[in-house]
Amino acid sequence: MKFEAYRVAPEIKRNLEEMGLKRPTDIQFKAITPILNGEDVLAIAQTGTGKTAAFVIPVLHLIAEQKKYRRTGGIHCVVMVPTRELAQQITGVFDQISKGMKIKTLSLFGGVEQDPQIARLANGVDVLVTTPGRMFDLVSQGHLDMSKVEILVLDEADRMLDLGFIKDIRDAVKFMPRKRQTLFFSATIDEKIKKLAYSLVKDAIRIQISPKDPVSKNVMHSVAFVEMDDKRFFLMRLIEENPDSKIIVFVRTKVRAERVSKSLERAEIKSVTMHGDKDQIERMKALQQFRDGEVRILIATDVSARGIDIQGIDMVVNYDLPEDPENYVHRVGRTGRGTSKGRAVAFCSTEENPLLEAIEAYITKPVKVLEISQGEYRETIDLNEDRPEKWKMVMEEIAAAEKWMKKKKK
Repeated sequence: MKFEAYRVAPEIKRNLEEMGLKRPTDIQFKAITPILNGEDVLAIAQTGTGKTAAFVIPVLHLIAEQKKYRRTGGIHCVVMVPTRELAQQITGVFDQISKGMKIKTLSLFGGVEQDPQIARLANGVDVLVTTPGRMFDLVSQGHLDMSKVEILVLDEADRMLDLGFIKDIRDAVKFMPRKRQTLFFSATIDEKIKKLAYSLVKDAIRIQISPKDPVSKNVMHSVAFVEMDDKRFFLMRLIEENPDSKIIVFVRTKVRAERVSKSLERAEIKSVTMHGDKDQIERMKALQQFRDGEVRILIATDVSARGIDIQGIDMVVNYDLPEDPENYVHRVGRTGRGTSKGRAVAFCSTEENPLLEAIEAYITKPVKVLEISQGEYRETIDLNEDRPEKWKMVMEEIAAAEKWMKKKKK
């Protein structure tokens, strides 16, 4: 089945075609029709399966239909997400697919001044994509009216629970009409998720995609056994062997992110970092540089793993293995999205072997080992270890030559 066969607004079909999207993914095929029919949906789908478009497409059509008959304004749909980056990314998808439909979408999140956001709300908004904290703040202050909301979407619900947003979610929902359509999307399902989901949805259509395989089939996984102090050398080699690739490098801490970036800088490899110590403007700038291809290496911590939804990411490097195996799935889900192919490479040191075992148990299959001979290992370090010093020597030689030329002219 192709998108052109769906009974949705012609503008949506045209925009999907311009985006190069012709056929729905599994989650889109299973979710779009029930949502168009007004059903509540509980969907469990791994990251990278196309679930954003699975709700954006039908929601936009429903709003377009509702706007024909609603005499007054007000927010039609609220999409609740765990992070500001994800809010911005989903807003971008709404804007792309709704081009020419006169549907206004606003991204609302904390960490920035609220006055410009309040002004935007006053000008009228059809779709609000928001983090729970800032949304509840503005509702409590009387700046946000959710009394006419017809559709509530919770995306990455498991992550919102991990971040402690459950009270904000429950409090905010109290301000919405009881009679509404609720769409609940989560990458994982457990008792806490079920309890939250069934408190919000009513007679929901349940959809579960690849429950036995939590990672996308479009991603080729591999691991290289590299000691902790040598990882930077192998990262340089990997980057230089893939000169045209857009790469995300995941590290364990904010300090590690900056250290890795500095080591790449010394090797004249440009990168940007994204972590919790960056303010919103810095994070937006880093993402934009990466998205536009101005910089092709992004170094990030797990706080960003679910908030990065950028087309054309060729490779994810797990520079440090995550302590929670579920985070491995979210990291590698940044590549191989939709129908695209991707590659995930992990560096595993001796002390990280238990983490690798936990990851393999979680994804229910072994990760292919990249065999590195002792000669290759030593060569990789030798080629990169003295690079800053070699560069310094070259500069000294150039300076000496210039000095000699000046003397000769005299």
